[in-house]
Amino acid sequence: MTRAKKALAAIRRHGRTGTVVLACLLSGASASAQDAESAGFSAYLAQVRARAIAAGVQPATVDGVLPTLTFNPRVVALDRQQPETAPNAPISMFAPYRTTHVDAARISRGRTNFVAQRARLARVEAETGVPEQIMVAIWGHETNYGAYTGNFDLLRSLASLAYEGRRRSLFEGEFIAALKMIDRGVPRARLVGSWAGATGNPQFLPSVYLRLARDGDGDGRADIWTSPADTLASIGNYFAMAGWRAGEPWGVAVNVPAGFSRDGVRNRLVSPRCPRVFERHSGWRTMAEWRALGVVPQDGRWPGDAVQAVLIEPDGVGNTAYLLTSNYRVILDYNCSNFYALSVGLLADAIAR
Repeated sequence: MTRAKKALAAIRRHGRTGTVVLACLLSGASASAQDAESAGFSAYLAQVRARAIAAGVQPATVDGVLPTLTFNPRVVALDRQQPETAPNAPISMFAPYRTTHVDAARISRGRTNFVAQRARLARVEAETGVPEQIMVAIWGHETNYGAYTGNFDLLRSLASLAYEGRRRSLFEGEFIAALKMIDRGVPRARLVGSWAGATGNPQFLPSVYLRLARDGDGDGRADIWTSPADTLASIGNYFAMAGWRAGEPWGVAVNVPAGFSRDGVRNRLVSPRCPRVFERHSGWRTMAEWRALGVVPQDGRWPGDAVQAVLIEPDGVGNTAYLLTSNYRVILDYNCSNFYALSVGLLADAIAR
């Protein structure tokens, strides 16, 4: 590729910061691609500095962090490797995912933590209405009860992903939120986690931490990294703020009768959010209406007749199906994936059994 073509590609890729890369490419000569990337990254951080301070971050915090950051190409590569599902791609079955995410070891560790944290869990449930086992299941699903929370430098990762540009508004916002966490007293060394910026036992993004993390042990800090009390209080607060309805289950496993008319309960609405997730759900019916259609709970217990639910058959016709309440939608708010939400609900049920 000629130097001119490289310059044009840089401008297309980086927008305004591409001019810095252009200067490096046309300057003469020997500037390497790595040097150009570094120059572009530094120029971008200079722009972010002003925006962070305008957003309320202390100048001393910004000036203490930005000089320590270098571009991380690995997180950009990981982001680009994320699968993009084509609209008409075949849907996989839930059973293999369930086997690896609701396994005996995770259930056993969940029950151990459930017993160990029972007093704290009961207090959070009383305050939020979120069942104890749901909080434990989120903890278990996200980080295997704190066994692995990630080791990427959050600030470096978020700055690199923002600079790359494909989802700049998301990642730049999270980068500035992470700087605000430092202003709140979170040590810089605590800010490690997933390559995409999630941190701590519940894997909160920085903006979520700022809004919803809670002090569960009364020490004046919301420590979601080392404090089980703070972790569980924060998860409970997240679910409460997302609209969890106390006293309703997340869903119930059911058998669907032979000859059942799925077209008769088809959902004819298109969700603006996660359409591939919601298109697998039927339309809403009350539990009384599902019972009248011949759907039968596998454990023989019905939630209240007036409870609204949708039907999903994640392993196809003839296999276990689920009636899902509005509380299932709250789990989807945490992670918009049917497999994730189903496995959280099933793990929670197994922990409490």
